[in-house]
Formats: sequence, structure tokens, C-alpha cells
Amino acid sequence: MKPQTEADLAEIIAGASGPLQVQGGGTRPIGVPVEGALLQTGGLSGIDLYEPGALTIVVKAGTPLAEVEKVLEAEGQRLPFEPMDHRGLLGSTGEPTVGGMAAANVSGPRRIQAGACRDFMLGVRFVDGMGRVLKNGGRVMKNVTGYDLVKLMAGSHGTLGVMSEVSFKVLPKPETGAVILIEGLDDGRAVAAMSAALGSPFDVTGAAHTPKGIDGAPVTMIRIEGFEKSVAYRAERMKALLAEFGEIEVETQAERIAAGWKWVRDVEAFADQPGDVWRISVKPSDAPAVGAALQARGLLYDWGGGLIWALVEAGRDIRPAMAGVGGHATLVRASDETRRTVPVFQPEPGPVAALSQGVRAKFDPRGILNPGLMG
Repeated sequence: MKPQTEADLAEIIAGASGPLQVQGGGTRPIGVPVEGALLQTGGLSGIDLYEPGALTIVVKAGTPLAEVEKVLEAEGQRLPFEPMDHRGLLGSTGEPTVGGMAAANVSGPRRIQAGACRDFMLGVRFVDGMGRVLKNGGRVMKNVTGYDLVKLMAGSHGTLGVMSEVSFKVLPKPETGAVILIEGLDDGRAVAAMSAALGSPFDVTGAAHTPKGIDGAPVTMIRIEGFEKSVAYRAERMKALLAEFGEIEVETQAERIAAGWKWVRDVEAFADQPGDVWRISVKPSDAPAVGAALQARGLLYDWGGGLIWALVEAGRDIRPAMAGVGGHATLVRASDETRRTVPVFQPEPGPVAALSQGVRAKFDPRGILNPGLMG
């Protein structure tokens, strides 16, 4: 089923006699496999409104993300949260869509400075599990009022409703950028360096580390963006601030910077490697100990250490290795069998689980939207 209008979508959901597997571009098969009729949102495509001067764009949920980024690029603007492209990591095909991005709250390395996808969502229109069309927020920033269903929908993975339209705040692209590179640091020293950079007044927009970079050596990457003179000044100040961590290089070539952060954003190092991939959120100060406890085949630290990507042997639940550490772990890549036996999403404490179930019951009382996807 591939509705072409919001009214079609509402009619399909209202008339559904069983579970529905909601799918955008089909690029993120994350969660417990859903058994049900396939409902694809790709027919709901197109940019409804774009006002560069107002920094807002309103897009139908099935619109390919690449189409939106192309339109924004023509006006020197971008989605500030640097959404990840999962296709290489997951071995999936199709085109990432705006609705899929919003439903999963997909946010990349720039989140530490700009915020997450949900922070730039101004409004949504969606169809709930009874086929009712609901809207919340607005199409411009001054109209964002009422209950914050916008953020509730972000990260709900289509279990509360199927989005038909999303409005976003966008931002201008920076004039230039630079990346501070430090090679050879162990994980603990790397997190210390990233913390020092993020605690500085120099407006860092990316801080990542890998024990095995593109050339095989440990590398720590700290990104600065903005006007050319400001970037040059801040890069020099950052070199002085981080001098104690070893020899520092500054990369200013735009294509190399873009390629390096795409490598981080899309976790390209694990794309062709066998094993399961986990996404772990922890306090940066806990990251080195967690990384060591995982005994992983591969590690990538983003968000200054607050996000860990881990490549481990297939079928293993890593959560016991994190015992006593606050945070949560999501199984991003694994076989269907593993995803049915190992909880994909971090198990919720009893009171939180009861609250989540109550919310789902209000929006989807029949339990037909991606049932079981989130456990």
C-alpha cells in the first residue's frame, strides 16, 4: 500500500483489519521485525513550502532527504543536525525520507553543538492508529504552541502515528571549516582532549575519536565552522589549548573535511565488517571504560565520547558488560534472529514502560502500527 495523499493514508489506516508495517524509504531496518501489511509513505512526496528568509521548510513525509538537501544547498542552507545515512552500515537500499528521519530522530555529529533532529522540528501532521489526522506545532517558528507532540513523534519509529508532513527550522551553511587532528591518543586521553575542546569558548561542531582511523592509526577529530577569519583564529587557539595532547595538524581542505566527517557520521568503518553493530549513549567520562569492557572488534566515539558505535561478534548482548554504568544501548545491525532474541532497544524501567504503553494505547488503541517494533 502506497498512499498518494494524507486522506488516502487516513483511509488505509482506518480500514486496516490487521497490523501494518510502516516504511519510509526502507533504509533503516532497525527494531524487531514487524509482521504485517506493508504501508509505504513514499507517495507522500514534495516540498509544500520553503521560505529561505524565514529559515523554514515544510515537507511531505515521503520526500527523499536528498531532494530536500539539494533545495537547501541552492540557497546556502542545510539541516543543522547532520542526519546519518544508514545504507552503507546496514547494507540497505532505497532513499532516506524526511518522515523516516524524523520518526527515528536521526542526528549526526553536529548534534553536540546544534541539537538533534527533534530540536528543529517545528510541526507535524500525522495519522494515528484510528485513522484520525492530527497536527501539532506550526509551519513557522512563531506558531509553535500547545502540547509538544512534535517531540513525542520524533523517535517513535511509527508506533504512535504515521507522519504525513513535517516542518523544520533550517540554518545557513558556514563559510568554511577546519578540523584539529591529533594522532596516537588512547581512548582515555582522546576523551579528555575532546572534553577540553567542547568546554572551550571556540564553538566546536564535531568531536570524534577512533582507535583505528582511515589510515589505521588512532585519530581524534575536532571540527570548527564559521566565517573564515573566525575559523582561522579559533583553530590557532585550539592548537594552543590542546598542545599537551601531542602533535596537532589542522585540516582546512573542504573536500577532505567533508569526507572525514561523512566517515564518522555514517560509521563507514563498520560497513563491510562482519558482526553486529551497537549504538551506545553514555556520559563521556564513562566512555573509555565502557569501550574497554565491550572487548569490541571496532569502536568509534562521537559526540565527545557521549556516543559509542561498537562492532561486536554476532548474537551477543553487550548490556551485561555495561552493568553499573548509566546510559543505554541500541542494537542497530544484526540478523532477524538476533533482533528477535536480544532486545533491540534498551529495556525500560517498569514505570517508564507503563507510561510508554499508556501513550501507545492512546494513539494506537488497536495496536496496529509497527506492533512489537520497539519491544
